[in-house]
Amino acid sequence: MPGRGEDGSGLLFPAAGGTTPAQGSARSANQPAGGRSAVKNAPLAERIRPQTLDELVGQDEVLGEGRPLRRAIEADRFPSIILWGPPGSGKTTLAHVVRQRTTAHFEALSAVLSGVKELREVLRQAEDRLAEQGRRTVLFIDEIHRYNKAQQDALLRHVESGDVTLIGATTENPSFEVNAALLSRCRVVVLKPLDAAQLGSVLRRALADVERGLGSLAAKVDDDALSFLAAASDGDARTALNVLEMAVTNAPPDEEGTRRVNLAAMQEAFARKALLYDKAGEEHFNIISALHKSIRNSDADAGLYWLARMLEAGEDPLYVARRLVRFASEDVGMADPQALVVAMAAQQAVHFIGMPEGALALAELVVYLSAAPKSNALYVAYAEAAEDALTTRAEPVPLWIRNAPTPLMKQLGYGRGYRYAHDEQEGVAEMDSLPDALRDRRYYRPTDRGEEPEAAARLEAARRIRQRARKIETPPKD
Repeated sequence: MPGRGEDGSGLLFPAAGGTTPAQGSARSANQPAGGRSAVKNAPLAERIRPQTLDELVGQDEVLGEGRPLRRAIEADRFPSIILWGPPGSGKTTLAHVVRQRTTAHFEALSAVLSGVKELREVLRQAEDRLAEQGRRTVLFIDEIHRYNKAQQDALLRHVESGDVTLIGATTENPSFEVNAALLSRCRVVVLKPLDAAQLGSVLRRALADVERGLGSLAAKVDDDALSFLAAASDGDARTALNVLEMAVTNAPPDEEGTRRVNLAAMQEAFARKALLYDKAGEEHFNIISALHKSIRNSDADAGLYWLARMLEAGEDPLYVARRLVRFASEDVGMADPQALVVAMAAQQAVHFIGMPEGALALAELVVYLSAAPKSNALYVAYAEAAEDALTTRAEPVPLWIRNAPTPLMKQLGYGRGYRYAHDEQEGVAEMDSLPDALRDRRYYRPTDRGEEPEAAARLEAARRIRQRARKIETPPKD
């Protein structure tokens, strides 16, 4: 099949050249797949990719000494797994380490580059290999979340029967992106971003490694430059290594042949940070949730941070504005009715002036909503009214509050007995407006926060006036 090496390395890993571990000659721990020529021209992140479990940095919770998954990999008897983690957390690297160790045939596919045809061919060969040679197949699929349902379904039988041991890698929540049947046949392994100390270790190893890293360039990188890069890379080892390589290779050698990189040079190489954010993925919903809950908890600083995370990553500002308009009604409501006015003004400002200037209007709104008194009484009230509307009998509108635009309707009693509130001394008519079956139902129960007590007092006064006539006489039938 085009694009796959003889050892089944697939679309992700270059062919190793020479024999595979299954043929009796294991690759050495520091011999990268693809041979020296391929490694020489590869990016730094690929050149120094760990070859063994001991070289892996981070992920001690799942790969530390004595952990079940590590023992299973070392024994070459691991189950099908889904590796879930952010970019640069080591998903592909772990698959590469498995490839170096296993005696099984190893296949690697990218869900971006392969379709059902390629997948079915790999699975057919795996089935034949097991039947004819008794040899297992480990199938690594990068970005497995990009496979559609039909492609994922094609894996089911082969994973269940043991034709292949699946290693799927995804940056998206597998609960949403991997179908339930396939997910139930795999163990989900969560890989976390590397922390700054772990990234610092990776960077220093790359600087010191003469054979695979930057050691031959005699680079001298200031500690504050490395600390900046480790902190700014958001746990993404690949990003950090790529930036380090750029900074070092772009630094001119001094008289002694040393390439010196200070903080300013590292910041220039890093350029603009690409924030971890996917407008259609889980992180999108995580961050909008964080924004909403921070404001609800009256934390303006957290609200501003999560707002900036969204906007600086390229989120549609009008989407944010719509969510904040909803917040003004849902979480502030009648405790500060002006909140909805301010929210709509911010939406109009963003629509009128656009970005980046519109970010300040949204920031002002975030602070206003954070400082506003909170009440979800409106939210609860509407939810209860909606439940009654959907689950109870569709009660007829009382005749006295029906519209009567025609003589026939008037003859039928539409509008008879209606009392115009403005003509009443207190501005409230002694008249019920709910159907008889719901006459005593209360949906809106105001809190004692903000302006809501004032609204509560007015509504209670009106309720007492209406209760003076608990039942309006029904007009005699014609």
